[in-house]
Formats: sequence, structure tokens, C-alpha cells
Amino acid sequence: MTDPATPPTRWELTVVGKKWDWYVDRFERLHREGVDLDGEARFVDMLAARGSTVLDGGCGPGRVSGALHRMGHRVVGVDRDAGLVAVARDRYPGPSYLVADLLLAPAALAAAGEPVAFDIVALPGNVMVYLAAGTERDVLGVVHGLLVPGGRLVTGFATDREYGVGDLDADAEAVGLVVEHRFATWHLDPWRDDADWAVTVLRRPA
Repeated sequence: MTDPATPPTRWELTVVGKKWDWYVDRFERLHREGVDLDGEARFVDMLAARGSTVLDGGCGPGRVSGALHRMGHRVVGVDRDAGLVAVARDRYPGPSYLVADLLLAPAALAAAGEPVAFDIVALPGNVMVYLAAGTERDVLGVVHGLLVPGGRLVTGFATDREYGVGDLDADAEAVGLVVEHRFATWHLDPWRDDADWAVTVLRRPA
């Protein structure tokens, strides 16, 4: 579910116009080369009881959704880009995939008969910094509403973008999400102010 009234995302403004084939092909090449591509999924799996309900927001071509499905979770992948969702359905069958803007995710999930309450919402792969400028707090508010009490949000993004860690913390506090942990990598390297990547775990209070 998308709405022409929702503003274009940074992804659409900076990547889609140049075609995203390179993005899909890059991960396919890395997979063939034996590169470990499951770091984000393992991190999320570590936080989740087996069989947890997980929303992979901005799922793209389905790499993280597919890995979490293999790990035994019920996964729904949501992405605004219909082309990437088509790739996800083809390459990583098992999870449910929906074409939907994150701002409209609750209605899209309900219409598709999918869960509308999740143990974990994952926004890895620079999702937060590719949202439409100015919608980040609204998206976090939507995520808050999709989490079960005590549920967690996991984000990961590069720190050299327009939207930064301080912005995330302020927006999270405004919508009632509590920052629990922050790391410099998906492998639990300690957070540093000069880190080039930020992995943050936030919780909806029980």
C-alpha cells in the first residue's frame, strides 16, 4: 500500500532514479563469494525468542527477512519499492512481503491479514536515513504502535548522513521508545562517538 500523497523518500530521490540493479546485484555477488551477509539477522535473532513475530521494515530484496525466516521466526517484510519486493519474493521465499510505505504499514498489514503486533521491528540497512526527510519521527511513532508492550526496535545506519544518532534519540523519546543499547557494528563492537555505523536497540516500555 502506497499513497501518492506521502513524500518521496531519500532512497527514491538518490537511488531509484539511477536504477537499483547495482544494489541487488552487489549482494548477489557477495553471496556467491561467500561473504557473511547475515550479521543483521543474527543480531535480531539474538534478541528474539524462537518463533517471534518480526517486521522487516524497508526489507528491500529480502536478504534479512529470508535469514530470519530460516532462523525460525514469523517474518513480514515491507518495502515501498514494488521492484525490490518482487526480487525478495523470488529470491527469499518463506516470509510474507508487502508493498507499503512504512507510514501506512498498519493498514497494509491488516488488509493483508498479517500480524499488526510484533515482538521486534527491524530497520537495518540504512532504512532510517533513507526515509523521507521530516518523516522519521512519524515512522517511529508507527513502529511504536506496531510493537507489543516490551517489544524492541532495531536500527542500523551510517553516521555520516543528514539524519544522525542524536536525531534518532530525540525522535525516539518523543514517541515513547527507550534506547537500551548502542553498538558500532552488528558484531557488538562498543559504541564510539566517531563510529561510522550505529546499531541501536530501542524498546517500547511494557
